[in-house]
Amino acid sequence: MYLLSPSRRAFGTRLLCATVAAVAGLSAFSPAYAQSTPSTQSVLRVSAIPDESPTELQRKFKPLGSYLEQKTGMKVEFIPVTDYAASVEGLLNNKLDMVWFGGFTFVQAKVRSQGKVIPIVQREEDEHFKSVFITTDKSINKLEDLKGKTFAFGSESSTSGHLMPRYYLLAAKINPDADMKRVAFSGAHDATVAAVAGGKVDAGVLNISVWEKLVSQNKVDRNAVRVFYTTPGYFDYNWTVRSDMAPALRKKITDAFLALNRNDPQGKEILDLQRATRFIPAKTENYDAIEKAAQQAGLLR
Repeated sequence: MYLLSPSRRAFGTRLLCATVAAVAGLSAFSPAYAQSTPSTQSVLRVSAIPDESPTELQRKFKPLGSYLEQKTGMKVEFIPVTDYAASVEGLLNNKLDMVWFGGFTFVQAKVRSQGKVIPIVQREEDEHFKSVFITTDKSINKLEDLKGKTFAFGSESSTSGHLMPRYYLLAAKINPDADMKRVAFSGAHDATVAAVAGGKVDAGVLNISVWEKLVSQNKVDRNAVRVFYTTPGYFDYNWTVRSDMAPALRKKITDAFLALNRNDPQGKEILDLQRATRFIPAKTENYDAIEKAAQQAGLLR
């Protein structure tokens, strides 16, 4: 179901409601989701923003989870969350230990926690990430052509599916809420492609990594759906932990990611599933530009 774009006030209200719902929903998950302290921790509870379908996220994580178990000596559980807000709440409330965040969700977690989260690694690709605008409408060939059209972002909290595309639209003097006929939030990148391909909206935007994956898997009819604009690069995804994680455990996890190698069969499988050339150290300051963009777009409170 696609929601019409709200006013800024309604956006804030809905985001607050989503956050409250996320907090309530976390306690209903598996026993591994119960709160633990760093000193008694025996299970590494991992999650990811739901920017793809739950089955796809589980498929991508399974080999990585087994690898992290080998490297940490801990049981590793992947705990899916219902929305982006739940991933932030889970980490901040000590119900998750490590989360795959987009750049914007990392910034939200950093601001909410007053800097008590640490990005440990990111893919090399995340240093210069991009979004692609897609359409089936032959009259749309540049951003300015979106005026008066229907359009789909991904999740409201998505960096590559909402924040940065909105930032570049505003830079092109296009206000999505005022200049487009209707704006929807699909909730996930693959759902945006489905919405455009199915004619539910005239155009949409998603991250380039998911687009390239869907194209390579022949899940997109390139004769119908095409890219008409690609954004400049920006920092995006990372694996994040809380600052109170035991330093020794944080180092084990970081070293495990950095050791992944394409020359090793296990490493190649994991990197391929993560759509990564390799993992590199991440720094908080990498996401300063995203924080500024969120403030300018009125999406960070």
